[in-house]
Amino acid sequence: METLFVVTGPTAVGKTAITLHIAERLGVPIINADSRQIYADIPIGTAAPTAAQQSKVKHYFVGILRLTDYYSASMYEQQVMSLLQPGGELSSSPVALLSGGSMMYIDAVCDGIDDIPTIDDDTRKLLRHRLEEEGLERLVEELRIVDPDYYGIVDRKNTRRVVHALEICYMTGKPYTSFRVRQQKPRSFKIVKIGLTRDRNELYDRINRRVLEMIDQGLEAEARRVYPYKGENSLNTVGYREMFDYIEGKCTLDEAIERIQGATRRYCRKQLTWLKRDTSITWFHPDDEKAILSFIAQHLPSAT
Repeated sequence: METLFVVTGPTAVGKTAITLHIAERLGVPIINADSRQIYADIPIGTAAPTAAQQSKVKHYFVGILRLTDYYSASMYEQQVMSLLQPGGELSSSPVALLSGGSMMYIDAVCDGIDDIPTIDDDTRKLLRHRLEEEGLERLVEELRIVDPDYYGIVDRKNTRRVVHALEICYMTGKPYTSFRVRQQKPRSFKIVKIGLTRDRNELYDRINRRVLEMIDQGLEAEARRVYPYKGENSLNTVGYREMFDYIEGKCTLDEAIERIQGATRRYCRKQLTWLKRDTSITWFHPDDEKAILSFIAQHLPSAT
């Protein structure tokens, strides 16, 4: 495998349609880079590729995990690299195509991620129990003691990050920051990044309409079906948090919809901030398919 094409951009920008066209043109499958679409049972709220789309082009990392499965960007890196490296399922193709909006997953493949140990089941259960019994504030205070450096930089309201750092501390006996060396790993293939973007108001309108489409497709029924698993990290995400509040009677359905739309717009802004830092991305409007395909043609291995 010589060249990895990466198609990225904020939520609702239109990655799915153009990526399908690129995959068909190149004759390659799509390596999905979405940290929620990887879970089964929640295709509506995650806007996962449909069965029809997956029948046209093979997708990796869509709907392969249970909601209770532990997963991380480090595990994703290892599994994608096993596909691309010599002997891997995709290694014989001159090009590969990765697409998604989960920035940590994309960075894990392109730059590598720190070799942080995988958390064992006992440690995860222990920390989950402590979170339920003692609350986040108590765990944040413990993090201040066992890893003051990470305490100083972490978002202390981000439950997942606080708990994960403590899991590492508990399991290894070392501070979480001791594993965060942030050293870029060499890759044996060229990486070409394509960013998709739209006018901010256009993006927000697409987000608002997509949330309404999800409601029409059955998001409420999907949320009710997975409600028994609401404590799982796989469901600690936009769409389900708000629907769970509605199910519990904490807000009306209209209020839940507005909250999902607002939270998705905020997430979109965070994605754009992250992506704009990456100067290796070449940006296009998703509708400018001709320019995108021309750019790809210029970077095909046979063109160099």
